[in-house]
Amino acid sequence: MPRDNLNELTAFLAVAREKSFTRAAAQLGVSQSALSHTVRALEERLGVRLLTRTTRSVAPTEAGERLVRSVGPRLDEIEAELAALSALREKPAGTIRITAGEHAAEAVLWPAIARLLPDYPDIKVEIIVDYGLTDIVAERYDAGVRLGEQVAHDMIAVRIGPDMRMAVVGSPAYLARQPKPRTPQELTTHNCINLRLPTYGGLYAWEFEKAGRELKVRVEGQLIFNTARLRMNAVLAGLGLAYLPEDQLRAHLADGRLVRVLADWCPPFPGYHLYYPSRRQATPAFSLLVDALRYRG
Repeated sequence: MPRDNLNELTAFLAVAREKSFTRAAAQLGVSQSALSHTVRALEERLGVRLLTRTTRSVAPTEAGERLVRSVGPRLDEIEAELAALSALREKPAGTIRITAGEHAAEAVLWPAIARLLPDYPDIKVEIIVDYGLTDIVAERYDAGVRLGEQVAHDMIAVRIGPDMRMAVVGSPAYLARQPKPRTPQELTTHNCINLRLPTYGGLYAWEFEKAGRELKVRVEGQLIFNTARLRMNAVLAGLGLAYLPEDQLRAHLADGRLVRVLADWCPPFPGYHLYYPSRRQATPAFSLLVDALRYRG
């Protein structure tokens, strides 16, 4: 429908319903003369009189009443849908897809999402746990979570967690049978609990640093898992040494169920960052989630 036709119908309906050019013009924000001209143009195009005009009143003709009954509800529906779309733009809604490692998902994403979602029932969040460096654009994710040092330069990065430390730990029972390692190289003589990286299928090399010297050690052992929870169960059961985020171990270290070794080889490093393409147009829902995750420590 040409825009002029829609404007003419809107003008006519306002006059017919208000039964006054003065009130209809005020409602539409136009002058009375312009409104009168628009309605007359509609009548001329249709070849039928739609309004009966007197010096004191305005009323629809029979043809005008028919047009009000047939077209009025449809234009009302259009206005309602446009209003709903505007509300949708202002009301946070939609699905947000994020890829993250298991620890980031549990330690950082989950607490923020649990606080956010009850207040915004129209927001949906999908979290895919993946240890690989996923191409979020190719895989159609809205964002990903990586350690600060791993975020590509062409991405926007938002810090969502504090600095982190890793820790090598074992149970008192295990360390009673085996001497504590004094250097990362001595791990090769220990039964170590390995992590299988799901994306690439390889085993994760344990990373260490001291006095500017960086080491990656490929350890051996009887057990290989692809989740942190099972590695935690195994180390608590005394089945070897494990390499895990420090924050997951604090309670067990405090109560003596685990003992830390090689602490001087595990310095802090930049924590988790949410990253997404710089060209991404942020929706209200996405902006809310970013703000909820933003680290303010």
